Amino acid sequence: MGRGIGYTAVGDSFDGYMLIKEATKGVASNGKPFLTLILRDATGEIDAKLWDASKEDETVFIPEQIVRLSGEVNQFRGRAQLKIKSVRLAQPTDGVRVSDFVEKAPVEREILSERLTEVIFEMENPVMQRIVRAFITKYQEGILTYPAASKNHHEYVSGLAHHIVSMLAIARELHNLYPELNKDLLYAGIILHDLGKLKELSGVVTTSYTTEGKLLGHIPMMVEEIGQMAKELQMEGEEEVLILQHVVLSHHGKAEWGSPKPPLVREAEILHFIDLIDAKMNMLNRALDKVKPGEFTERLFAMDNRAFYKPLFEEK
Repeated sequence: MGRGIGYTAVGDSFDGYMLIKEATKGVASNGKPFLTLILRDATGEIDAKLWDASKEDETVFIPEQIVRLSGEVNQFRGRAQLKIKSVRLAQPTDGVRVSDFVEKAPVEREILSERLTEVIFEMENPVMQRIVRAFITKYQEGILTYPAASKNHHEYVSGLAHHIVSMLAIARELHNLYPELNKDLLYAGIILHDLGKLKELSGVVTTSYTTEGKLLGHIPMMVEEIGQMAKELQMEGEEEVLILQHVVLSHHGKAEWGSPKPPLVREAEILHFIDLIDAKMNMLNRALDKVKPGEFTERLFAMDNRAFYKPLFEEK
């Protein structure tokens, strides 16, 4: 399959298989229809233009189809874009599967699953332990396979579990430094804070937002669900339930970042920073991995459109 798209540079030609993540129709200034495709393989994704698209092209080149294509990587508005020269649907005889094109977490799902189980055993508060256990039982498959987002950070198979487990590791270190922190509340908040994504996002392969996700968002959806779970477990009125709801409600930190309330509990404030650290490290590590020392990454939209430099001394 040659080099993955994540490792190509402007001016390179590309010839290989890719998965269509999104397809949108447009009309060029000359009145001719074209398709904008977001294509991906296991190393990354790229926007592509298929000019002079026919009606048939519009029905054939749709999300979750694998295509064999050749083209050239150009630059458009500062970002790489693939100019397609030839494209066809993959045939069964090509021997390619959708799973070949989906990036996966660097940690095996069995290890992620074990880590979650260990943490539940470590929890001492019975209310929080029961609620977390109930959610992990209810959503086990989704927790272990879903991405944590549709783009920017942990947007790959098992990304959600990878994000949760990395955050739990940060929380453990912080609890060693600051034993005043309530470890059970931090752990429970970390495991629950993004579970609303299981309803907000559509799935594993071509991740998009569900109608419920667009209209409500993962934060209010999860707050409501914690309330329902407490009712089922006959734990209504327990203060832990209210505090867990607050931790989930406030984990984005500010109203303009999607949190209806700012953190007003110590562990809620710390969880917000743990979430930011892990998301930013994930984006930076993956972007820096694709450039050589002495180069800049592409501009990272979720990092205020900054391009990050990889120092030359990292080679030594």
